[in-house]
Amino acid sequence: QVQLVESGGGLVQAGGSLRLSCAASERFTALNRMGWYRQAPGKQRELVALIFSGGTTTYADSVKGRFTISRDSAKNMVYLQMNSLKPEDTGVYYCNARPRVFGRDDYWGQGTQVTVSS
Repeated sequence: QVQLVESGGGLVQAGGSLRLSCAASERFTALNRMGWYRQAPGKQRELVALIFSGGTTTYADSVKGRFTISRDSAKNMVYLQMNSLKPEDTGVYYCNARPRVFGRDDYWGQGTQVTVSS
């Protein structure tokens, strides 16, 4: 089974930065896209950023201009650079991968906690 392991979460003051990492056990060639989702307390999980197989990226409006998703295909790693963090960015961040095989369930990591203090 494909495994995704997140790291890099922690506590940071508003205006600070964090860099999240996701290590995948599967080759990126077997994945249609990689991304990051987050879930704040009392809220549903929401999309943060995606990077597709061709390198195209997309971001939630709330993080545009502040977050950057990138990948290192040779290492099967995906990153999320988070700058100018706000308290509303607080939540559990999950790495996500979508298989190229249509209809197969997405893969999810266990999540890493990000807490931004005001």
